[in-house]
Amino acid sequence: MRSSLLAVTLVALASCRPHGNAQNPKFAAAAEAHDPIAVYEALEALIDAQTDKPSDREDAYALITSWEEDTAAYAFARAAIAGRLAENRGLQAGGLVTEAEAYARKAREKEPDFREGAATHLLGSLYVAAPSRLLKHGDSETGIELLEKEVEAHPERPIGQLRLASGYITLGDADSAKEPLCAAKGMEDRLGAGDRRLLAKLIEEVGGAAALACPAPVSGAEE
Repeated sequence: MRSSLLAVTLVALASCRPHGNAQNPKFAAAAEAHDPIAVYEALEALIDAQTDKPSDREDAYALITSWEEDTAAYAFARAAIAGRLAENRGLQAGGLVTEAEAYARKAREKEPDFREGAATHLLGSLYVAAPSRLLKHGDSETGIELLEKEVEAHPERPIGQLRLASGYITLGDADSAKEPLCAAKGMEDRLGAGDRRLLAKLIEEVGGAAALACPAPVSGAEE
């Protein structure tokens, strides 16, 4: 059974545009600043703290889609918020998966390493997880290749290691997931609360810390 980092894996059968409240006070400061990344970060903070309500994702999406900007920041924020809303809408996600793909691609085109590969992590995870019929430019093989190349280029980024591990596990390749899981575990203090929860979940899915058998960290005093 395929598990997923994002619930954008859920099959989207009907096109349904959400009708949120763009005046949600939780996003007031971001709205006032007309800052798409601030909208994204405000929503992620709620999700990390596990205090978000379904209406918050609707409202963040309503706000971000009330703007239109030709920037990497806007494209990434819109892709990420569309993906977060798809997690909640499930079978009624409609075109949100396709929208997330289109805007993540646009963010990468405008700035390939935007926010240390955030758009690449999002797009790769989407290709791995979502049904291919909802995507126009990639599939699970494309997604894993994107995530692998990102980790090869930037092994020091814990979020990239985590997304690659999640991709492998989604595709049923627990053995390949172990190395990036260990790498992410070694940099766990640099992950947000939600990603730390995901890391713990993925470690359990490969059999726990004992099965993972990560090598002991090398002391800085050793040569």
